[in-house]
Amino acid sequence: MNELPVIQKTYDFVKWVVPILNKLPRHHKFMLGDRIIKEVYDLLEGLLRARYAKQKLTQLQSLNSELDVLRYQIRLLYDFELISLKRYQYISQQLQEIGIELGGWIKQQKQYNKNHYQEKVNLN
Repeated sequence: MNELPVIQKTYDFVKWVVPILNKLPRHHKFMLGDRIIKEVYDLLEGLLRARYAKQKLTQLQSLNSELDVLRYQIRLLYDFELISLKRYQYISQQLQEIGIELGGWIKQQKQYNKNHYQEKVNLN
């Protein structure tokens, strides 16, 4: 399937990180692990919904803030010594790449909205 890069990267991230989170110690899995799992699934779902939305910008900006929450949750995994430095660095890199793709999509939508508004003004 030919997906938008941000959707494909997020999908691949979900496939990679969920099995790791499911192996967390019991007392962390049911709070932090489950929250992170919910966040990554919500992020993927939100990106898929945004792809079909007429007004994408608001949804994308909301997803950008969710991505920031996810970054802090992952940082907590590392600070609680639940993942290694190497794994933390890899996860951070993946989230950075998703963020870059998402930021590009937001920028593109801002430009589209600006151009669309200009066209309406010029028609009146």
